[in-house]
Amino acid sequence: MASLRRLYPLCSSSINRTLFSASEAREGFGGSFFRGYSVIASSEQTILRPDDDCGQVAADSFITDDEIRKIRHEFDAARQCFHKVPKVLKGMPKMNPKGIYVNKNLRLDNIQVYGFDYDYTLAHYSANLQSLIYDLAKEHMVNELRYPEVCMKFKYDPTFPIRGLYYDRSKGCLLKLDFFGSIEPDGCYFGRRKLSRKEIEELYGTRHIGRDQARGLDGLMDFFCFSEACLIADVVQHFVDAKLEFDTSYIYEDVNRAIQHVHRSGFAHRGILADPHRYLVKNGELLRFLRMLRDKGKKLFLLTNSPYYFVDGGMRFMLEDSLGYKDSWRELFDVVIAKAKKPEFYTSEHPFRCYDTEKDTLAYTKVDAFLPNKIYYHGCLKSFLQITKWNGPEVIYFGDHLFSDLRGPSKAGWRTAAIIHELESEIHIQNEDSYRFEQAKFHITQELLGKLHSTVAQSQRCEAYKSLFEELNKERQNARSMMKRMFNRSFGATFLTDTGQESAFAYHIHQYADVYTSKPENFLFYPPEAWLQSPFDIKIMPHHVKVPSTLFEN
Repeated sequence: MASLRRLYPLCSSSINRTLFSASEAREGFGGSFFRGYSVIASSEQTILRPDDDCGQVAADSFITDDEIRKIRHEFDAARQCFHKVPKVLKGMPKMNPKGIYVNKNLRLDNIQVYGFDYDYTLAHYSANLQSLIYDLAKEHMVNELRYPEVCMKFKYDPTFPIRGLYYDRSKGCLLKLDFFGSIEPDGCYFGRRKLSRKEIEELYGTRHIGRDQARGLDGLMDFFCFSEACLIADVVQHFVDAKLEFDTSYIYEDVNRAIQHVHRSGFAHRGILADPHRYLVKNGELLRFLRMLRDKGKKLFLLTNSPYYFVDGGMRFMLEDSLGYKDSWRELFDVVIAKAKKPEFYTSEHPFRCYDTEKDTLAYTKVDAFLPNKIYYHGCLKSFLQITKWNGPEVIYFGDHLFSDLRGPSKAGWRTAAIIHELESEIHIQNEDSYRFEQAKFHITQELLGKLHSTVAQSQRCEAYKSLFEELNKERQNARSMMKRMFNRSFGATFLTDTGQESAFAYHIHQYADVYTSKPENFLFYPPEAWLQSPFDIKIMPHHVKVPSTLFEN
């Protein structure tokens, strides 16, 4: 989140001059100490005079007590405003839940080719899909991998996981990391039990994950990872409760193998197509967006890991109410590539194969051109560029998986658009007055705590200091807890940690996505010739709320 400016007015200028002068006198340039001098602070000036050590201690004690009283006064004044939401909040601008947020400047008039992933990019799924994947995976673990029969009683818990978590294979913990690779203090779970800060320190030694430790972490970044994270936690918890010995790396391998089996076997695909009303969301706006691009003369291609029959069934269902009987969804795309095996697609040299939709077979002839209304399987980026002659900067690719979908295109010179469905709901929460109010409370108490720490030396922390510290810390913890529960009771927001830092997931969005939004059709709200500019006044993520410094003034 963009760092918030000061949320409470500073002390008067005369007081600030006194504090600054006193600090300079005590520490000197670079922190040196003037021996044999004490400081007497007045509202007019700061006087240096020779004195003995007792006088120095007395003067320091006087300044310390005075500073604690000033911070106490600031806190009490701010706390008077904590009883109701300030009116100024209602006048603050709201962030657009359907907006396009820009990490790197993008001129849409330079984009001539639009590429799309299918799952969770063009296809919108309901929350029921996670339960389906979870149930199919646990059945595979019981029936094929011989896990205990009791695992069949597990139920998917939608309130537990978020996207962007990491699983530590060596220690068995699900972790939420911040932008700098440190473990979120309230975001470390072993099974379904949250570990305390003390337990985290005993387990890791430090909250920061170093490069060597990071090699043992597996990122759970796409939308299918919800069911995977929940199943990992449930299986670990079962073994703990049953007091059975187990290797945490095997748990991950088996759960991941089961999840992959659900996809590759087609069980999930067939389950979705068998009851599309339960799992797929119809979307006429998507058709409007794709047709608008075609009308503007843009080239379109579909590049997905899913098999053609699944994509065809899903697109027909989603667009059937607005597509019309005479038109086929395939006519919207210049090239359709299925079973592309991303991310290998971007680095391998696999050849393209033409797919016969009637016979469900692959042709043996070499593919040296993409023909209209044909379907292609496999392939690689190198061959794709040779055949199409589409240059990198004129291509933008839309996808939801940061590593499989966006990292390869980003390195290849394509522009990239991350599709993050939960962005819409999180912005709605951030726009609420109640959230912004708690956020302001958190930051002002955080600021006062920092001021208290910097003012009072370790040796001078009296009862007044301890009392104020406890009150400030309690207020800060309450605000942080309130904000977290508004998003997810276990891990909080997807893009933020509980301390207001950007998450590791936000870091990867910033690294691999030129722009990000909740749905591709949000581009309908922008002209195809628009220049999308990154805001100049943001720290990392441009969609984050910025609370003004005048919130609690007067």
